[in-house]
This record gives sequence, C-alpha cells and structure tokens, in this order.
Amino acid sequence: MFTTGFKLYFGIAVGLFIAAIVYGYSTGGGHVGPLTWGWKGGVGDHIGYVVLMGLSTVAGTLGLILVAFRDADPAAQAHYVGVDQLPSTPMVTGSVWPVVGAFGAGTMVVGLALHSAIFVVGLVICAAVAIEWSMDAWADRATGDPAANRELRNRIMAPIEIPAAGVATIGIIVLAASRILLNASKNGAVIWSIAIAVVILGIGTLYATKPKLNKNIIAGLVLVTAGAVLAGGIVAAVDGEREFHPSQPDDSAEEHSE
Repeated sequence: MFTTGFKLYFGIAVGLFIAAIVYGYSTGGGHVGPLTWGWKGGVGDHIGYVVLMGLSTVAGTLGLILVAFRDADPAAQAHYVGVDQLPSTPMVTGSVWPVVGAFGAGTMVVGLALHSAIFVVGLVICAAVAIEWSMDAWADRATGDPAANRELRNRIMAPIEIPAAGVATIGIIVLAASRILLNASKNGAVIWSIAIAVVILGIGTLYATKPKLNKNIIAGLVLVTAGAVLAGGIVAAVDGEREFHPSQPDDSAEEHSE
C-alpha cells in the first residue's frame, strides 16, 4: 500500500516535525505552542522553528505525491493520464554541472568567511551552473535524437559559453595566481609561475592534439586545475602577502656622482 518513496519522505517529515517541536521548547516555547504552530502558546525561536516545520511540510507533501503516483510507476501514471502506454522518455546525458555547482557553493561559503571577492566568484559560478544545467535538461528532451539535441544545444550556447568561459577562467586564474605569487618568496614566485604556465600549456596542447577526446575529460582537467589554483589562492590570501623590503640606495654610486 505504502511505496518506498512515501516511507522515505514521510519518515523525514516526521523527524523534522519532532525536531521542530524539540527546538521550539528548547528555545523558549510554552504550553502547546510548538505542537499547534503557535496557536496555543509560544514557539520559541521563530526562524529555526519555521524552517524545520516548513521542511517537514515539504517532505510530507512529496511523500503524498509519491504514494499517489506509486513512485512514478508507468502503469499507474498511464492510468491517471488516461492512456494505454506512456511515451518513452529520452535518455539523459551525463553532466559535470553538479560537481561545478558544489564547487561554486563551497567557494561562496569560503567567501563569507574570508573576502567578498571570493563570495562573488562563487556566486558567478553558481549562476553559470544554473543556466548551463537548465539548457542541458532542455536539450535532452528537445527531440528523440541525442545527436540532434547536442547540436541544437551547442548552436544556442556555444557563442555564449566559449567567450564567457575564457574570460571567467582567465580572471579566476589571474586573481588566484596573483595571491600565490605575492605570498611566495622571490624564487618561489618564479617556480609557481612556471608551474602554472606549464599546466595551462599542457591542457591546451592536449585539447589541440586530441580533438576527439571526450569533452568531459577536458572539462574535468580544467576544473581540477582551476580548483587547485583557486585553493592555493585562498590559502595564500589567508596567510597574507610576504614582506617587501624597499630597495636601499647604493651609497657608492651616490659618492661617485658627487
């Protein structure tokens, strides 16, 4: 009678409901306020209580939807829609955007603690992920031909993606690399600059010499490189710049000029 999806979300809803009640009483709720949504008494801290109760309501609603449609069972859906058989769903392609989105969200959290510029970088990454992921989801269902879907998506997004990705990648690398070089010693800055340049040149050479290489591999390498440089830039920014000593005038040169 009860589906697996319903059991999962109903259990989450009950757990959140109990957590909201406990939180309400532990933060100053009185009488039966936490049990009645504040109708008969206080609920304690309003923000935490409302968040927990709201999540409980959402989870409960999802559980009811899943049990009504029998966990998306095709036969049950066809019965409710009034057709003999549901149309086949096109295959959804793999995507790296969830990983990039997690990276952007982590960057935003770090930026909240360190610097507003880092937060803005994470915000831009998350905004780009939202657009790209939405376009991928739309293209996967545009037609029944995966190749045509891919061509249609690239025709719309490639003129925007390539310049934007180039500018964003360069900006992130330059910003993070500058923090690394300012933190390193004089000789260390030279070593770091050469290492970063070699990695960028290597990825570019790989992409140019292997045009048929899976684009997800190239995207993964770029993401790992950018993540490493950005992580190094964050660590260097937290540690601070090295001390720069002003150059002293050459006394012998001054005496010679006199």
